[in-house]
Amino acid sequence: MAQSTFTSPANPAAPERVRDAAPRASELSDNKLEALLGRLRNLTGDGAAAGQSAAPDSPLAAVARQATEFCPSEPASLKETGIGEAEVSALVLKYLLKSNGASGRAVAAQMRLPFHMIHAILGQMKIDRRIVYKTSIDPGDFLCELTTAGTEHARRAVENCTYCGSVPVPLADYIAGVEAQSICLQRPELADVQRALGDLSVTRQLVSRIAQAIRAGRGMFLYGAPGNGKTSVAERITRAFGQQIWIPRAISVDGEIIKLFDPCCHEELPLEAGSPPKFDARWIRIRRPTVVAGGELTMDRLEAQLNKVSGICEAPIQMKSNCGTLVIDDFGRQRMAISELLNRWIVPLEKRFDYINLPSGRAVQIPFDQLIVFSTNLEPRSLVDEAFLRRIPYKIDFADPSEVEFRALFDAAAAALGFAPNSEAVSYLIEKHYRAVKRPFRYCQPRDLLKQVRYYCEVHRLPSQLTPEAFDAAVANYFSVL
Repeated sequence: MAQSTFTSPANPAAPERVRDAAPRASELSDNKLEALLGRLRNLTGDGAAAGQSAAPDSPLAAVARQATEFCPSEPASLKETGIGEAEVSALVLKYLLKSNGASGRAVAAQMRLPFHMIHAILGQMKIDRRIVYKTSIDPGDFLCELTTAGTEHARRAVENCTYCGSVPVPLADYIAGVEAQSICLQRPELADVQRALGDLSVTRQLVSRIAQAIRAGRGMFLYGAPGNGKTSVAERITRAFGQQIWIPRAISVDGEIIKLFDPCCHEELPLEAGSPPKFDARWIRIRRPTVVAGGELTMDRLEAQLNKVSGICEAPIQMKSNCGTLVIDDFGRQRMAISELLNRWIVPLEKRFDYINLPSGRAVQIPFDQLIVFSTNLEPRSLVDEAFLRRIPYKIDFADPSEVEFRALFDAAAAALGFAPNSEAVSYLIEKHYRAVKRPFRYCQPRDLLKQVRYYCEVHRLPSQLTPEAFDAAVANYFSVL
């Protein structure tokens, strides 16, 4: 199988063998970082001459920039795609069957390959009498339709798998792409984490602890009472890393196709003006992913899922979250037993690779390259044993806010919702509805209660003001069963 080459946008002509460019280690010494930076320069042809040291202020940032600039280059030949002609021809036949005929350029656009490659394949299929050219559309392009023999071949191919989208990328190229864009190469500073969490009200101490866990890249447990921001923080952590990565739309493992790009998990980022004009369109640039799995998580989502009707495999969640963050929300409340999940991931968390089972029964190794965040309102020691906790070295308690913090949250939320501050009304709320009933403060409550106050004022056509009466009405709704 041919190994694809990749280029950096800073120098599109320079090939980069990404498999040699990125280590798997989650922590790198300064010497190793300097060596890695030199290798990246030599591979891409960018930057300083060989032997020149990295910028003395930030060698880590330089490595991160190189990783961020990864871009898959357009293959010059079918051999460079790593996919055999027979596999591509089967995809073309299935597409022509589904579309009831199409132009060569339409087929190329569907396959995400340059027109000259598809033109050659269509020419051979015409010689083999599987298609006919019906009408000339543009110079060198025709409307193609299946012959009787071609229709029979297409139907047999559809019986195995209905997939007829982008030509897949070989598994080896996907692994190389993950290594080149590894989360381990991203070493966010404290300021990066502060920006990522900038729209939340969190303490400096909490930001510091989260930044340390992100820097280590080893995953973390976020625990504490409901409503204190665990999920909100977990969903924003990825913002501290590089903003974009490239992933294949689909991956081929010896003819078995795994769909990787998922619009439910991945956000496509269109290329800006001035970007490399020729990149491998089988890859798609996305925002570095954050994948959240809650109580619905089951064991089958950790394997390649086969749709028995279409014959198409869907990538497991750990694959979809590679180079990003995987959040296991409400940990301990999954439909699967906790012991199953822990036993399944105890080795990948340590080794940073995983094995998944394909429908054919074959097990293949894939990268396990994401920041794992377990979020729970249960006590971690009641959920997992010491061996697993050791592999998640950062356990961060989301404690209730103090009264000072609670009042500050009210001031900030009131300003955001257009209320004038009213410390007397807030004091009334705290005294009557918190202290008197021994109700704990939660970070989410100021925002939630103020929204209720706003609707109360709107319904009764009152000025948008914080009053004891409005707070009484909000509390009656919000805490009625709490």
